[in-house]
Amino acid sequence: MASPTRQSPTASRPARAKQRRGEGQWALGYREPLNPNERSKKDDHPLNVRARIENIYAHRGFDSIDPGDLRGRFRWFGLYTQRKPGIDGGRTATLEPEELDDRYFMLRVRLDGGALSTDQLGVLGEISQTHARDTADITDRQNIQYHWIQIEDMPAIWNKLEKAGMTTMEACGDSPRVILGSPVAGIAADEVIDGTPAIDEIKRRFIGKPEFANLPRKFKTAISGQPDVAHEVHDIAFVGVEHPEHGPGFDLWVGGGLSTNPMIGQRLGTWVPLAEVPDVWEGVISVFRDYGYRRLRSRARIKFLVKDWGAEKFREVLETEYLKRKLVDGPAPVVPAQPLDHVGAHRQVDGKFYLGAAPVAGRVSGSTLLAVAKAAERAGSSRVRLTPQQKLVVLDVPESELGGLRTELAELGLQTEPSPWRRGVMACTGIEFCKLAIVETKARALELVEELEKRLADIQAGIDQPVSVHLNGCPNSCARIQTADIGLKGQIVTDADGNQVEGFQVHLGGGLGLDAGFGRKLRGHKVTSEELTGYVERLVRNFVIQRQKGERFAQWVARAEESALQ
Repeated sequence: MASPTRQSPTASRPARAKQRRGEGQWALGYREPLNPNERSKKDDHPLNVRARIENIYAHRGFDSIDPGDLRGRFRWFGLYTQRKPGIDGGRTATLEPEELDDRYFMLRVRLDGGALSTDQLGVLGEISQTHARDTADITDRQNIQYHWIQIEDMPAIWNKLEKAGMTTMEACGDSPRVILGSPVAGIAADEVIDGTPAIDEIKRRFIGKPEFANLPRKFKTAISGQPDVAHEVHDIAFVGVEHPEHGPGFDLWVGGGLSTNPMIGQRLGTWVPLAEVPDVWEGVISVFRDYGYRRLRSRARIKFLVKDWGAEKFREVLETEYLKRKLVDGPAPVVPAQPLDHVGAHRQVDGKFYLGAAPVAGRVSGSTLLAVAKAAERAGSSRVRLTPQQKLVVLDVPESELGGLRTELAELGLQTEPSPWRRGVMACTGIEFCKLAIVETKARALELVEELEKRLADIQAGIDQPVSVHLNGCPNSCARIQTADIGLKGQIVTDADGNQVEGFQVHLGGGLGLDAGFGRKLRGHKVTSEELTGYVERLVRNFVIQRQKGERFAQWVARAEESALQ
């Protein structure tokens, strides 16, 4: 790997330094920390915090934790303080961090590709029951997320996780976070190539290495042999593609991301063979480390660098300074006719089946995870996967066992033939536990799904694919609201009586794949939480009445009269 101070081939150092020095780019010689987050990382490498947790904080308790660790470095091991109960959403932006902090933690377990054995799933369930008040959520990062974790329990939790081959390292922080992968890698009939070896090699070579654990901000990766990992909105993504001369490999995307400045990633126009994916990944993350913007946190994601440089220049710097070779040009991946969520029963390449189930917005429990592990084993399976859509998939099920497994999962609230609303809903953590949130999301999602299943039963047969409804508790888009058919961004709104209440700003017609883009935000259109179910019902009925044959929700939204969307 080239030195971070190596000169770019595309501009002289004085010219580039003059242009971008104010962004705090290391490669331009600007290494003095420019904000509190950068100073904290310079003062002490975040990966060092685990030793203090194990040797000091776990013994002395919450009050002994240094604030720089508590609200900063802890994230590199998946720990965030959770929201103190009883603080309403209107006070989220007005209180100091210490006023919002509870004495308990949210903990994310890093599960690259969402891959789990039934033994590992059982361990996750047991940890939840013992240390997390039986809480467990499946996130859209293919993680398991716990709540009510005490700092005193972290050494025991790490011991249990690591004995089972799992970790919380770099589940959060300015680091390479969990790598999304296809839940059905290696078994799907329509997969171009299995990306699992590349995911495993990146984990082995780079995760937990100090040289890649101080990035300008978080770095999200997706690697899949088919477009089922929301690759368009990742910092880096490798998507399976068949090259006419070289065969199966990966198309490379960089610079995607959502939050308050959403951007669709850009193709670099390259074809990367499986064996070279880790090296190319190392090159891209190194470009981000060295040239990424470190002055303002709001501009520190790689998407801003890619936007300013453009795909052509980014590829040139990657090839010339870091890889020291040209990449092969390649075609774009095939775009699926509809999003792939792997819900339901599907035949594997070996003749067995995988069975995908839909918990509402990823909300499960430790007891549920344990029960799923046992049910899967009774059906002859030893492998389970979590999906980027907050779903759960049991692999390797003999056809004769499908019926029994379906029944057992349904009894756990995990439907394998769900309604379009249950199948299409996603939600972030929300105000129940998250310090950034303004509104409730998980309970609201469950209420919405249950009501829509009743109210829209008469037209459900006319919905030939799920209408996705994503609820987010704040503007940060952890639930990918801009890429949903119906995206709901939580905020405080004014009701008909002039009261300030919980509600949502509405985004319509976003999507990935054929509908890749951020849809339509109606000027000034907001709904209160109380009005939400009625609004969604009215919107969906208008869609069913007005849609043309085969028309997708996003297509209808793009042409619909505003009155039909209100």
